Amino acid sequence: MPDDRFASTRPVLPIGATAARRLGFGSMQLTGPGHWGRPQHPDEAISLLRAAVDHGVTHIDTADAYGPHVAETLIHDALHPYPDDLLLATKGGLTRQGPNKWSPLGRPEYLRQCVEMSLRRLNLERIDLYYLHRIDLAIPLEDQLGVLADMQSEGKINHIGLSKVSVQVIRRARELVLVAAVQNKYSIANRLHNDVLEYCATRGIPFVPYAPLGAGRLLRADSPLVSLARARGVTTAQLALAWLLHVSPVVMPIPGTCRTAHLVDNLSAHQIALKPEEMKEIDIGLVSAR
Repeated sequence: MPDDRFASTRPVLPIGATAARRLGFGSMQLTGPGHWGRPQHPDEAISLLRAAVDHGVTHIDTADAYGPHVAETLIHDALHPYPDDLLLATKGGLTRQGPNKWSPLGRPEYLRQCVEMSLRRLNLERIDLYYLHRIDLAIPLEDQLGVLADMQSEGKINHIGLSKVSVQVIRRARELVLVAAVQNKYSIANRLHNDVLEYCATRGIPFVPYAPLGAGRLLRADSPLVSLARARGVTTAQLALAWLLHVSPVVMPIPGTCRTAHLVDNLSAHQIALKPEEMKEIDIGLVSAR
C-alpha cells in the first residue's frame, strides 16, 4: 500500500488527462557507470522502484537510452502489471556509443522503431508520455514530431513531450503537436532555462527538471546549500527539491537515486513550506557563497 505520509499533502499536476503527483522518480541512475550497462545490483534497483511506488510515487521517468534499454527493462521487471495511477514516461531519439556518449538520431523510421521497442520492453499497448529525447538538427522538426503524432493517432502514444529545448523550439513544436510536458536541466543552482520555465508556467505546460539535485553536486559537503539546509533542519536534497516545488506550480521534479534511504528523504521534501521571504533568503545565500 502507498505510504500516505508522502501522499496526503503533495499536490498533483495534470499531464493531458493524467494527474500525477509532482515529485516523481527519475530512473537514469539505475544503470551502470556512465549510464551504460546494468547496475551492479539489479535486485536492489528493482526493490527501489517498488519502494518508490509504495511511497506514493505516481510519475516515473525513463528512456530507451538509459543503459541502453536497461532502465526500461528494470521498470518492467519491478512494476508490471503497473498501478492504474502510474504515469510512465519514456523517451527516444538518442543513440549510445559507449559510457557517457550520446548522439541524437531523429530519422522518422528510427523514432518509430524507438517507440515500438519501448512498448515491447515495457509491455505496454500505449505509452503515457513519450518525449523526443533530443532534437536532431539534421532532420526537419516536422518529420521528427510528425512520426510521433502518427503513432499518437494510432493509439501507441498518449501524450508527446520535448526534452532539452529552447522557447523557440517549443513554439514551433506547438504548431505541430500538443506539447504535454517539457523536460530540461534545471535546479536551484542551474537556472539557465528560466525562460523556458516561465514560458511553460504562463501556458500551464508541466515543466520536468532533470538533474534537480545537480547530478549530486548540490549534495556535496562543499555545497552552499549545506548551511542553508542545516539552518532549517532539513537535508540539502530536501531544500533543493522544496525550492523547485515552490518556484512554480508547473514544476514536476524527478530526482533519481539508487538508495532507498535517499528516495524517502527526497519524497519528504513536499512537506517543507518555504515562504517568499525564505525563497529570497536562499537565493541571497547562494549568491553570497559563490
